[in-house]
Amino acid sequence: MAIKFYKPTTSARRHTSVLDNSDVTAKRSAKSLILSKKRQAGRNNQGKITVRHQGGGSRKKVRIIDYKRDKFDIPARVKAIEYDPNRNARIALLSYRDGELRYMVAPDALKVGQEVLSSKKIIDFKAGNHLPLELIPPGMMIYNVELVPGRGGQLARSAGNSIYLMGIDNGHAQLRLPSGEVRLVPQEAMATIGTVSNPDFKNIRWGKAGRMRHRGIRPTVRGKAMNPVDHPHGGGEGHNPIGLKNPKTPWGKVALGVKTRKGGKRSDKFILRRRPSRKKK
Repeated sequence: MAIKFYKPTTSARRHTSVLDNSDVTAKRSAKSLILSKKRQAGRNNQGKITVRHQGGGSRKKVRIIDYKRDKFDIPARVKAIEYDPNRNARIALLSYRDGELRYMVAPDALKVGQEVLSSKKIIDFKAGNHLPLELIPPGMMIYNVELVPGRGGQLARSAGNSIYLMGIDNGHAQLRLPSGEVRLVPQEAMATIGTVSNPDFKNIRWGKAGRMRHRGIRPTVRGKAMNPVDHPHGGGEGHNPIGLKNPKTPWGKVALGVKTRKGGKRSDKFILRRRPSRKKK
């Protein structure tokens, strides 16, 4: 997969790039595995905006993804590699020997016709196979990792992401997450071998505001461009600094580099090293 650039026929096209979708092999999704998606536009059941900068966008259908991969010891053949409008990674349509169809988050370089397997026994360590962490050799890259055994994969599911398995000790696996955090996960938790597909997604240059609106992303306005009543950074004449010791959120809380995780959580003991802070020195 690669990034495709166009000739600069317009000012917007000059700074735009798109993905080469030559890896996508299917034009239509499996009808039994799609659902309608209701638009929320970042609003709750009272109609109030709880998540800013959302709204509009192209119509989408939800693909039902199998994060649990709980059909054990039944080989599945990759029937197609598909585009999913709800995620930046590719998805693979699996056809099991008993005739059932399921979607999975596709690993990088997975091809149509290959077989993948989910098992709680030792199997080949090839991309797309799903097995417990205790059976995976340390040093391998994995994705779609469970936090709680049997709940389904929750970690490393977006394009190009992977987790480094550092080792197994005292019933837990040590994982280095893409953020740099080192975390303990039960060794019985399942994970998929490989790296998530579509790693070039992060290199796309969207080029113009219209493409962002098609994705359902509304404009983001700088706080310092607002009035004082709307944002702590607002007010002043011309291009002024924010006038505060630390940047603030629109609701007056300190932003950028401040820890937002609540203290005393049950999972604190499983985090060996926190991710690096973004705060500028």
